[in-house]
Amino acid sequence: MQTLQELGEAVAARRKRLGLKQGDVATMAGVTAESLSRFERGRTAEFGSRKLLAVLAVLGAELDVMTQGQAGNLDALRTERAQTSTPNAGAA
Repeated sequence: MQTLQELGEAVAARRKRLGLKQGDVATMAGVTAESLSRFERGRTAEFGSRKLLAVLAVLGAELDVMTQGQAGNLDALRTERAQTSTPNAGAA
């Protein structure tokens, strides 16, 4: 994710997967429902880190910071792990 809008969309998707209502998540996180709604729809210029961390905690999620371009799908990560953990059979 590189934009606040993408982050908001990911939060909305997680909330929906968990079957939680926006208003309930907002209340548990201590933010207004309007603020969470704008964030999820990408209609806000900023969403404070404390708000974000509170919402993520309610959703049982966390923020993971990684070097740009290092994200991959599960198959690519498994392949990479297999290549680094198996010794080179042809080496003498």
